[in-house]
Order: sequence, then C-alpha cells, then structure tokens
Amino acid sequence: MKNIRNFCIIAHIDHGKSTLADRLLQSTGTISDRDMMDQVLDDMDLEREKGITIKSHAIQINYKHTDGQEYILNLIDTPGHVDFSYEVSRALAACEGCLLLVDATQGIQAQTISNLYLAIENNLEIIPVVNKIDMAGAMIEEVEDQIIELIGCKREDILHASGRTGLGVEAILNAIVNRIPAPTGKPDAPLQALIFDSMFNPFRGIIVYFRVRNGSIKKGDKVKFVSTDQEYDADEVGILKLKMTEKKELKCGDVGYLITGIKNAKEVKVGDTITLAANPTQEIIQGFEEVKPMVFAGIFPVNTDDFEELRDCMDKLQLNDASLTYELETSQALGFGFRCGFLGLLHMEIIQERLEREFNQTVITTVPNVSFIAYTTKGEKVIVNNPTEFPDPVKTDHIDEPFIRAQIISKPEYIGNIMTLCLGKRGILMNQSYLTTTRVELIFEMPLTEIVFDFTIS
Repeated sequence: MKNIRNFCIIAHIDHGKSTLADRLLQSTGTISDRDMMDQVLDDMDLEREKGITIKSHAIQINYKHTDGQEYILNLIDTPGHVDFSYEVSRALAACEGCLLLVDATQGIQAQTISNLYLAIENNLEIIPVVNKIDMAGAMIEEVEDQIIELIGCKREDILHASGRTGLGVEAILNAIVNRIPAPTGKPDAPLQALIFDSMFNPFRGIIVYFRVRNGSIKKGDKVKFVSTDQEYDADEVGILKLKMTEKKELKCGDVGYLITGIKNAKEVKVGDTITLAANPTQEIIQGFEEVKPMVFAGIFPVNTDDFEELRDCMDKLQLNDASLTYELETSQALGFGFRCGFLGLLHMEIIQERLEREFNQTVITTVPNVSFIAYTTKGEKVIVNNPTEFPDPVKTDHIDEPFIRAQIISKPEYIGNIMTLCLGKRGILMNQSYLTTTRVELIFEMPLTEIVFDFTIS
C-alpha cells in the first residue's frame, strides 16, 4: 500500500482540470501519443462541447519517482458542476489527497471554494496549483495571495503549472508522491469497499467503480451491497487503465471495477458499501445518501405515437444516470409523458440533450417546478406536483414548501444587486462573511420554487 496514491483534481469550470489530467497521463506514458486527444477522460460529445465533466472517470497512472521506486497513482476525476456535488463528495471520500487547481487569469471562484469545503470535510491533503501561468493575463502573485488567505498554506507550497504546455507537470507528480499520504487499511479485515461511480455497458450490465478500504476482493467471490442487501457473484474485477484491465484480486487501497451482470440501475447506489456475503464487515462507510431530485419537469414526445419508444429510451438513460428519476404523467394538452426529477437545471438540460443526440428523441420539456406537500384537516399527506392537484382550501390544514440554504460567493461590488434579487424572491439573509478581500459569501434561506425559474440579475 505504501506505493499507492489516490487523488483527485478539484477546480471551477474551465480552470483547466481536464487539460491538466491529459498532461499527467501523457507525461507518464499512461496514454500513447496515438491514443492522445484533448479531454481524453471526457468521452461524451456534450462534455467536450460545454467544456465540463458530466460523468466522473477514474484512471490508474504508473509513475517512476526520482527515488527509483514505481508508484501507482489513481486519478479519480470528479464532475465540476454544483448539480453533481454528491458524486463529487463520494469521489473525494475515495481519495487521500487532491490538487486544488486555480486559473492564474481568473483567481479563486465559487465552485473552487464549495468543492474545497468538501475536501476539507473528508480530511484530504490539499496541494494548491496555479494553472495557466503561460497566459498573457496571468496574475500569479495575486492568485497566490488568494490561495494563502483561503487555506492558510505557505507560498512555497503552491505549485505553478500550465496544462496546455505541460510546464510544471513533473513537480505536480513529485508532490502527489511526497505530500499525499498512502492509503491506510487492514488487509486481513473483512472486505469494505466504497462505490464512487457506476456505468452501464449494454453487453456486461452495470459496471461498478469502487475503492477498497479494508480486506480484498477476488474474481468469483460472492459480494453483498449493504444498502440494498443484495448478493452477487464477482464475475470480473480489475483496474482502470484507459481500457479496463482484468485482475485476479484487488487489495486494500486499490481502485478498480466490478462486473456482476446487474441490469437494473436501482440496485447500484453511489456511496454504498460492498462487502463479502460470507464474511461481512460490521462497519459501513459513512456518508451514504439516497440521491434526491431537486427540480421537476415533464418530458413529452412531440408525436404521441412515440411514447413507448421514449419509455425505452428513458429506461436506457437511467442505466447510465442513476440520479434521474421519472414516473408516468398525463397532460390534457400534451398527452402521455413522464414527470422527471433532476439534480438541478444543468442536469435537466443535459438529459434533454442526451435524449435528442443519443436516442434521436425530439421531446417537449415543460417549465421546471418543485413539489409541495399539503396536509389536510384529516391529517392526510398530499404531494402536489401541479397547481391543479392542490386539495380544497377548506379541507387544507397547512402546506409545506421546499426551502434551500443558498451559498452565494461573489465580488463585493455585486452585493447590492444580489441582495435586491434574493430579498425580492422571498429570501432571508442568514449570514454574510468575507472569505478573502475580493470574495464575499452570502448565505440565504430561500424557497426553491423561486430560483428554478428566472433567477437572474437583469
């Protein structure tokens, strides 16, 4: 285990996370020049076009250190957008350290800070990196000051790099080996592994990505998923290179994949614990949550005759994205369709685009909304998805409306406009604090229904 390092990269959107990952893979020879392309870990067209990571990826890097020893570096890539923060938290829980990547031309931004908080909660070793130092507008010293103010590190601890040119990549690899601790665990204990991601393969079923905390897992073992209490045979286990590489056994500290032939996405939950059926662990890995949809919208086929085809497409899409939930819905105007639950507005936009691109489905999406809970005078609980479903006011005791705790990070000059917007949307200011001299954090409690539609400053 002493030669294994598990790490991830956290950054704001467009700060060069995928480009730096490309250089790490290229400089260590993990990917040949023939297979190399931009954003090699982002394999969806949507990811390349939008410049964001939607589905997290993991890859194993073999690195020969200056001390002559071979190290295994497991890069567990994370999505960059706040809609996928639960997936980010589970990926961070599978690591011991992270690279905090900051764009030298833009400085620390909102997503950097929120993901940094998640990393600190998971007690990760943080290596700050100023990226894009070769750009004409780079403000290296100012950005270093922001990082020091935010995490309290020393100036000499901050690395400089350029993901585009490869400058500073060797220093980053050395820092990963020297500063990130090796995994800890008990090789002889019962198997305890954390599921941090899954994907669907039409021939093999659901492929589970996991990190072994304690014990080991061999091909042919009977494994148990704790949250669903289901047992399966480990048909194949292996490590994650650019292509999956089969192994006979994965030991304590390893990151790899598991194939059991599962065809139902609901049976695999990100954050769940895997153990052996014959010798189960008594300690489950903390932090598991059921993924909760926050925004709802109706998806209907343009042609009502295409409903059955759309149902098949939704089933297949859910296999690749377990955080998508849907149920049947009927509309007088649009006919048969589905009421879908999404993690946020970006998640909704991506699902709609994937339906159109991957399944050739032209769909009508209704205005996003949220669910209310109404309680009748008889104590009955009614979930209200649509204004027409509200019970008779005379028979209604009270109505619960979903509220959120909104963390808004901005420059000080925009505080007035943000206050006006949030207070106008029934927001309540809970706290205001300066994170750095150029970044202020505002905490509001707000009704979710006010921000899923038209939450913008004009």
